[in-house]
This record gives sequence, structure tokens and C-alpha cells, in this order.
Amino acid sequence: MSIRYIKPHSSSAGDSLSEKVLSQVRKEFGAEVEPFTLHNPVPELLASAWMACRETLLAGEGARDAKELVAAAVSDINRCPYCVDAHSIMLLESSGHDYQEALADPNLGKIASWASATRTPDSPILHSPPFLDSEAPAFIGTAVFFHYINRMVTILLGESPLPFSSGLPKKVSLHLAAWFFGGAIRLAKVPGASLDLLPEAALPNDLSWAKASLPIAGAFARFAKAVEHGGVLSLSEDVRAAVSTSAGDWDCSNPAMNDVWFENKIAHLQSEDKAAGKLAFLTAFAPYKVDEKCVRAFSERFPGDDILISALAWSSFTAARRIGSWL
Repeated sequence: MSIRYIKPHSSSAGDSLSEKVLSQVRKEFGAEVEPFTLHNPVPELLASAWMACRETLLAGEGARDAKELVAAAVSDINRCPYCVDAHSIMLLESSGHDYQEALADPNLGKIASWASATRTPDSPILHSPPFLDSEAPAFIGTAVFFHYINRMVTILLGESPLPFSSGLPKKVSLHLAAWFFGGAIRLAKVPGASLDLLPEAALPNDLSWAKASLPIAGAFARFAKAVEHGGVLSLSEDVRAAVSTSAGDWDCSNPAMNDVWFENKIAHLQSEDKAAGKLAFLTAFAPYKVDEKCVRAFSERFPGDDILISALAWSSFTAARRIGSWL
């Protein structure tokens, strides 16, 4: 499957950071899947996004099937069918249930209810989550990562990783894909094994939910540093300040159908920053509204696949971090 708006990238040197990351992805995830490889233009983002996913969903405390259900349920409320299908595959192999069957399971259903409430900051279940305190960093980290990656995938990928969209053909392809990824799912993962990919970093205060797990704290500290570095390179301070201020006031409600809600927020920006402001606001708060025209307007002023991926990553993670603040 092609990735929209960016050229195909591949790592050139056998010992490059990208190749080291992708070697781990192939072994522990099962394939070089597009939600990771879309970060290829920025190796540090590729590495840190992999860490954030690996140390929570794959290697963190808690049952893999329960965390796969978190991934699928968060993707469902974010209207990201690609990620729903992708993690329905993983859920099927790790639990024997497809997504709908898992929702009906008494224990897994509670996990799904929690994940589905992550965009509702005053939901009671967020204050009494259905997992142990020791498992909280892994479950919260999985949810935060998928609020991030759903935005990236919605903008850059298609509707599904599967070749069929419905009916028996989709069911058969779902089972075949689950079998394909089975070996990687069952492979034991040592917590913290990805952290050597990037140097240590300080954990920002708003990610303090990760502190109870050193591997997850280390992964998200590195992720935050890489994302912030990319944001500085790709978006002006004024754009980042405008989006950050809006994120701080955001209660996760959907924006109005018209564009007035963000046009007012970027009205003060210099003319050269208007396209960047629009892309950043839509990515953070309404990624389904990012289209080719929006991306082209940004890239004409700020060319380079690395710049585009960095801007999208910063905007996506800004929204995801805000959601994490009430989990």
C-alpha cells in the first residue's frame, strides 16, 4: 500500500537507525507495516514511535489481547477504519475473538468501555479503570499512542490493510492475516529492549502517567523529544503556540462543521504561516478534514517529506498528549 503525499523511503546503510528499528519491527511486530514506515523520512520519529508502541502494547504489563482491544476501540471512536482492521487482526490471533465478539466478552468489554471513554474526560470509568495500577502505564500509553497514530494514518493511509472491505472475503483475509502475525504475537518481548535506539531524554510533566514503568517512561520521553524537535523544524513558534493553547482548552469535542473554529485561531498568523496553521489545527482536532489541497498548500511553502511528517507528528501528538492528561 502506498503512503499518500510522500515518496517511498528506504534505509540505505545496514547499520542505520532506520534499519535497526525496522529489524525490530519485523521480528516483534511481524512485518514492516505502514503505520511505522510512514515515519521513514525522519528516522528519530520512526524509532521513537516504535518505542512508544512496543513498550506499551507489545511488552508492557497487562494482557496483549486487552491492549489490542484498547487499540481497536480507540481507533473506532477516532473513525480510523485502517487501525480498527489492523488491530482486529492482532486481537483475533491473541484472543481468538474478533472485534465484535470481544466487545461482548464480560471482561474485555470493560476494557473496551474504558478505551471508548478516553475522549470523554468526565467519564466515571476513567476514574475507576478496569486494570491494575501496575498495568496503568501500558494501558494509558497504548491509548495515547493510538490517539496519535490514528491521526497519522487517517491522513496518510487508506481505509484498510486488508484487500477486502466486507463479507466473507474480508473475514477470510482477517483470519489469514491473524495467522501470519501469530508468531510475532507469541514471541516473548523483553521490556525496555528498544530504548537503546535513542539517547535518554527527560519525561515531560504531562506524561507523568508513565513514571511507574521505567521502560514506558523512557520510551515516551524519547518520543516526546523527537516529536518536539520535529515540530521546531517544521512549524513556527507562533503556529505551535496557537495549537498548544487550543489543545489546553480542548475537551475532545468535535469541532464545528465549518472552518470558522480554526480560522479564528490562525487569523493572527503571518501569511506564510496560514497554511501551516491550517494543517496543524486540522491534524490535531479534525484529521479527517485534511485533504490533498491542504497538504499541497503546506508543502509548497515548506517542502520536504521530513518537514511534512514532522508537522503531522507534532500536531497529532499534541492532541494525544492532551487526552493522556485526563487518563
